[in-house]
Amino acid sequence: MLTRRHIRVKVMQSMYAFTQSANDNLIAEQKFLQKSMGEMYDLFLLNLDLLVQVKNKAQDYLEKSQKKHLATNEDKNPNLKFIQNKLIHKIEHSENLSELLDDKKLTNWQQDDEYVNIIWEEVKQSETYKDYLTSDLSSFQEDKEFIITIFKEIIAPNDKLYDYLEDKKLTWLDDLPIVNTSILKFLKKEKEANPEVKVPKLFKNREDEEFAIELFRKTLLNQEAYVEDIQEKTPNWDKDRIAGVDSILLKMAICEFMKFPSIPVKVTINEYLEIAKEYSTPKSSVFINGILDKLSKEYKSSEKINKIGRGLM
Repeated sequence: MLTRRHIRVKVMQSMYAFTQSANDNLIAEQKFLQKSMGEMYDLFLLNLDLLVQVKNKAQDYLEKSQKKHLATNEDKNPNLKFIQNKLIHKIEHSENLSELLDDKKLTNWQQDDEYVNIIWEEVKQSETYKDYLTSDLSSFQEDKEFIITIFKEIIAPNDKLYDYLEDKKLTWLDDLPIVNTSILKFLKKEKEANPEVKVPKLFKNREDEEFAIELFRKTLLNQEAYVEDIQEKTPNWDKDRIAGVDSILLKMAICEFMKFPSIPVKVTINEYLEIAKEYSTPKSSVFINGILDKLSKEYKSSEKINKIGRGLM
C-alpha cells in the first residue's frame, strides 16, 4: 500500500512531531512512527469497508421501503443495481479483508453507523447515483466507475466524516490524502477476472518497512552534521528563517545521499521536491532544489557519496 514517497511523508511527519515536542527519546518516537503507520493502515481498511457498509445501508433502506403501509410500485419493485454492484460484491466477500477487520477489531461503522447513513443519504441524493440507476449498461466496468466516482465526489471530501475521523485519531487527518489516494489506486486496479479481492499489505516488502525506520533513525542521529552542511550553503539565512518542513526535508534528503547507497541521487532529489510542493511553501521546492543540487555535487567531488550499482549517481 505504502509507496516509498508515502513512507518519506510519514517519516517527515514524525520528524516534525519530534522537533515540535522537543522530545529526546528516540526509541519512543520510533515506536510512535511505527504505530502511526499501523493506524494509517487501519484507516485504509475502514474506508474500504465503508463502501460495503454504505451498500448495506442502501439494502436496509430498500427493504424497509417495501414494507411501507402505502408502498408505491417503485417501493415494491426497487432498482437493485447498487445493491448488486459487482465491485462491492467482490470487496464484501473478500476473506482477506474480513480477516483483517476482525483481527484489528475495526468495528467503527457498526458502532457509529450514523456516519454510514450520512454517506448513504448523500449518495442517494446525488445525480451520479440517479444516472447510474437509469443507465442501460450493466457491466463490471460501469460498476467500478460508479464506485470510484462516489468515493472521489462524496466520501473523500465529506466534512462530517472528516470531523469523525479527527475525533477518533488526530493523526488520521494527515493520513487521509495518502489513504484516499491508495483507495482509488486499489479500486482502479481491481478486475472482474480476479478470483478474489486481495487487500494490499501496509508495506510492499520487508525492505520498505526497514527503510522507514532507518531513514527516521539515521536522519535524527546525524542531523547536527546535516544542519552544518545546510548552513554552509545558506550563509545569508538564519536557520530559524528556513521553514520547519523545509529543514526536515533537507536533512532527510542528505541522509539518503550519505546513508542509503542503493538510492540514486536524482531519485532522492525528485522525491523531496515533490513532497515539498505538496506539504511546504510555494517557493520551497525551488529553495530545496538549489541546496540539494549544490550539496550533491560537493559530496560527489569529495567522494562523500558512495552509491552502489550502475547509474546511481
